[in-house]
Amino acid sequence: MEIIVTLIVGLVAGWLGSQIFRGGSLGLIGNIIVGILGSFVGYWLLGALGVSLGTGIIGSILTGAIGAIVILAIINLIFKSTRA
Repeated sequence: MEIIVTLIVGLVAGWLGSQIFRGGSLGLIGNIIVGILGSFVGYWLLGALGVSLGTGIIGSILTGAIGAIVILAIINLIFKSTRA
């Protein structure tokens, strides 16, 4: 059951990150992957800054979305520089 919750949180976080970071949508599977990886990045980044968005599901989604935005920005920088 926890794996399903993780996938749903990852999907929502990835979707939210792609909505905030326009042009960053990677499709359903890509959004799930970016959302899950974004959760790790978000927890690491916010932990290093000493910021906590809470322990509930909303905090997890927001933290994952922040991490997803960071990942999408990095992906955009990498692929934008290789196209130029």
